Amino acid sequence: MRTIHTDEIIHNVKEMCIEANLHLSEDMEQAIRKAQENEKGSLGKQILGQLCENMNIAAKDEIPICQDTGMAVFFVKVGQDLHIEGLNISDAINEGVRQGYTKGYLRKSVVADPLIRENTKDNTPAIIHYDIVPGDKLEILVAPKGFGSENMSRVFMLKPADGEEGVKNAVIQAVIEAGPNACPPVVVGVGIGGDFEKVALLAKKALTRNTKEGSALPHIRKMEEELLEAINQSGIGPGGLGGSTTALAVNIETYPTHIAGLPVAVNMCCHVNRHVKRII
Repeated sequence: MRTIHTDEIIHNVKEMCIEANLHLSEDMEQAIRKAQENEKGSLGKQILGQLCENMNIAAKDEIPICQDTGMAVFFVKVGQDLHIEGLNISDAINEGVRQGYTKGYLRKSVVADPLIRENTKDNTPAIIHYDIVPGDKLEILVAPKGFGSENMSRVFMLKPADGEEGVKNAVIQAVIEAGPNACPPVVVGVGIGGDFEKVALLAKKALTRNTKEGSALPHIRKMEEELLEAINQSGIGPGGLGGSTTALAVNIETYPTHIAGLPVAVNMCCHVNRHVKRII
């Protein structure tokens, strides 16, 4: 049985929150630069050039890539042979968020009550999803999620008879209805299967997958490619001002479902698709 102290978790989470908000992952940075090279519209090309410049400034001056530094979303895998001593693990993660968003001068965007709406002033609490897995390691993935794109999320409870075409139509409909509001170019996270809440989680997790890695399932990988092509033919373009780059990637995650259902969720993220992973 391996033991770690929650002080180590706090330290790592603090650093990860800052890192995620200042630097995009290599695959996202390359996707934006490639899009700028390939964009057919002159205005779209100009906007993508500005996004590249923004990335350079954020990294050089160590300032947030986007003023919306997001609600901190975590995917945590806990090895079943790992013992954690000190604080409760959720309290430790929230303490790391508190320290990271304070030390990094990151915008605090969380309100304690969804109706009273008083700011918690430290961006806590985070949203934390846990999985118990084999082994004695702790894997922490943080994905700060801005709400311009989050507000464009959709869940469709389709009928099995709607099939693949119904799924495609739902995803394309969600992107078109979002228009400029999701701050394109976007990464489109899609969940298919499970039930009402599982499908939304699949879509959110899909956003954290490397944009260079298609689905391991051939028929899903084919759907990802077809959806990306269709979405980029919509003409929404960078900033919603027209062009051939509306989406940088479409990532789909699936899960078994009930014989009577075909749940589909769409969770978009703007070009600032932030995520950092560490293993302790």
